[in-house]
Amino acid sequence: MVQNNTRLDREREFHDRRFAEDSNRQQKVGKFYKITQSIQQQREKMLLNHSRGVKVIEYGCGTGSYALKLAQQGAELVTGIDISPVAIKMAQEAAKAKGVTEKASFRVMNAENLEFEPDSYDLICGSGILHHLDLNLAINSIVKVLKADGKAIFLEPLGHNILINLYRRLTPSIRSEDEHPLLERDLAFFAQHFKQVNIQYFYLTSLGASFLAGKPGFNTVLKCLELLDSALLRLPLIKKQAWLVLIELSQPIKPY
Repeated sequence: MVQNNTRLDREREFHDRRFAEDSNRQQKVGKFYKITQSIQQQREKMLLNHSRGVKVIEYGCGTGSYALKLAQQGAELVTGIDISPVAIKMAQEAAKAKGVTEKASFRVMNAENLEFEPDSYDLICGSGILHHLDLNLAINSIVKVLKADGKAIFLEPLGHNILINLYRRLTPSIRSEDEHPLLERDLAFFAQHFKQVNIQYFYLTSLGASFLAGKPGFNTVLKCLELLDSALLRLPLIKKQAWLVLIELSQPIKPY
């Protein structure tokens, strides 16, 4: 238990610093996120298709940008949770500024132990959050809170690519000590808790386009490399080398 609290304290402190002072991280990784428009668009489409008129948790909400968007786009109620009090304060201020406080609220909460009634939410979504958590605790808590026909949608990094892992080791200051990009066994773990698991793989050769971000020809090169990736990432031995995955989990398997 002491070890678990220490890990959570480290995560809280890291993310408080990250949200208060994000310029260093943005300088180092910003160019790579310039290529992620396709996965962000696909994620947004999935979320908007499933969030209208339902209750949503944004899991690891950060400053709450997506919770605010879902509240504006027709969700009945959106609750954002994050371990960082700094992020929650920023999210609350943003909700007030956008006039959506009746539909969007934010709470400091441990994502591994959701403090909501069982079977109370229709959709849980998050980006870059599961790989910071004890996956077993997190998924069990998600399954408990979701309704029987509920859905979870996550965007997460994978941890198999040797070159990506080398970059991670060379830039330890921009990531938390305890984060662990998902592995193949983690993806298989989801099927133990959901009847339907859909995983889409993104970005392999297209990572090369990030070095042209902001330069002439960037969009053309990115589009060509994404076409190549769309073929390569269908191959079982190749797809786990992708950088990011979009995870759609449906019909949670209840333990009762």
